[in-house]
Amino acid sequence: MPETRQSSPALLRGSIPSGGGWVSHGYHLGSHSHPEGQLVYAAAGALATTTERGTWVAPANQVTWTPPGFEHSHRFYGRTDVRLVAIPADQCDALVAHPSVFAVSPLLREALLALTDRPEIRPSAHSRLRGVVIDELAEAPEQSLHLPEARDDRLHAVTRLLHDNPGSTATLAELARASGASERTLSRLFHSELGMSFHRWRTILRVQHALVHLTNARSVTDTAMECGWSNPSSFIDAFTAVVGQTPGVYQAHLRHATA
Repeated sequence: MPETRQSSPALLRGSIPSGGGWVSHGYHLGSHSHPEGQLVYAAAGALATTTERGTWVAPANQVTWTPPGFEHSHRFYGRTDVRLVAIPADQCDALVAHPSVFAVSPLLREALLALTDRPEIRPSAHSRLRGVVIDELAEAPEQSLHLPEARDDRLHAVTRLLHDNPGSTATLAELARASGASERTLSRLFHSELGMSFHRWRTILRVQHALVHLTNARSVTDTAMECGWSNPSSFIDAFTAVVGQTPGVYQAHLRHATA
């Protein structure tokens, strides 16, 4: 994509945010909301969208969705080619009523790029393209890179320790002692509050951090070690199960998109 496309935090702060631009690694847009729905797609790079319900991470084969009225923030990883598409409030009922991440099909990708790459020349052209986007999203599977946040103080203490050190190999029993709760209580809280096991939650946390490392051109082996896997093979298996492609394929796509 030519460098003449705008590099624009101002774009992200627009009253009706839509369009495309490059943002630098680590750029953070603080908590805000919109009267319309919003799709945010990283055609290159990766992004995290955070709401009170947790954090959703989207690499270049996924798109984040935030319905109208939800307070949310964004953080971008790697030099990111960010695309923003506003969905009018009266069209949002066709999509899920909660923030989510969706797989991006080839057709959906091209529609998102067309909406954000060029001005509207023919009347209602963008409206028709948004219809294609909504139809594709209605059929697209929700992805599993959502990391819910804890409300219970004991569980929050454990998840904060892991956020601070995602490569930690501490067992649930060891974390329980650090939080003042029993292992059984923590296991129950992971299921009742976060809707998943301790192992699943930590795996998604590690994959989220791995996406950041890979986006910054770290090697697969170094990423595996830094994010807590004992060997690259187990990392590749876990990453592929969550993201839907191997770390090597993900980095190859990043290089192609940036080029």
